[in-house]
Amino acid sequence: MSDGRTATATVEDLDARLEKHRVELTGYCYRMLGSSFEAEDAVQDTLVRAWRSYDKFEGRSSLRSWLYRIATNVCLDMLTAGNKRARPMDLSESTPLARAALSPRPDHTWLEPMPDTRVLPTVEDPAEAAVAKESVRLAFMAALQQLPPKQRAVLILREVLAWKASEVAELLDTSVASVNSALQRARATLAERSEAGADAAVSNPLDGEQQKLLERYVAAFEGYDMTALTALLHEDAVMTMPPFDLWLTGHEDIAGFMTTIGSACEGSRLLPVEVNGLPGFAQYKPDPENGGFTPWAIQILEISDGRLTGFHFYLDTQRWFPLFDLPLHLEAQSDEVEQGA
Repeated sequence: MSDGRTATATVEDLDARLEKHRVELTGYCYRMLGSSFEAEDAVQDTLVRAWRSYDKFEGRSSLRSWLYRIATNVCLDMLTAGNKRARPMDLSESTPLARAALSPRPDHTWLEPMPDTRVLPTVEDPAEAAVAKESVRLAFMAALQQLPPKQRAVLILREVLAWKASEVAELLDTSVASVNSALQRARATLAERSEAGADAAVSNPLDGEQQKLLERYVAAFEGYDMTALTALLHEDAVMTMPPFDLWLTGHEDIAGFMTTIGSACEGSRLLPVEVNGLPGFAQYKPDPENGGFTPWAIQILEISDGRLTGFHFYLDTQRWFPLFDLPLHLEAQSDEVEQGA
């Protein structure tokens, strides 16, 4: 009987030891894969493999390093198809409003949003927390997707997670010289994409001026006041709407879209969310059939120099709202939210 209790306790202890690494592993796999759901699948596969082969773990490295080795191999296997997830502006030129058309592309095309809570472990060092947030922002994530898989792994491990070159070399079964060379090539590629740091002006946490900007944005969007909204936009602001490949740039085209093709968003409500290290909102638009409000988009906002430089609407609500633990209905006359069908 005691042996049974001991065995159960050992299993529970191992489960707990593995589980405490889930968030950081999800962040790593998300940066590698660019997909929220593939990242979670990769981490689950990693933990299952670790559980099954734990008796072969010899302890020559830490449990954490061993898990990262497994996760890296899982991600590299998943990336062998060569798919590079992207944003609309990575795939085509901006479309003038006069030629705007909503043409969807398959889900696997797009860089996907991710709640901060699923990929950013709680850390005490503010500088470390800031680096972690910057490394899941959309522009940086899009730049990562341009790197070959092993360069991507090296850059994330060295630059984001601050591993030593010798540790990365051991994980990838290669030499320190090879790791340093891969890191140099990866840095050069990212330097060519100078936009990768374009939204780095977002403070962590938001400063007073940025918080006021968001409050003005909510008031303008919920009031559907295009004059007030336009005043918040940088002149080169970008608007995207995955899964559609259309993207717009500039005050006139964005405001014009929102009052024509996007006019059904008038009267929407916004709930704040923390997404990709950036401020965001869950957008609910009026539901004429059932009353109240129905999910419409996860919005991600990019801020620079006191203006909005980008806002990105992820429209696949059946996927995104459950991922963010958001209700599927808002009542019209109450601030309280209720889960609906």
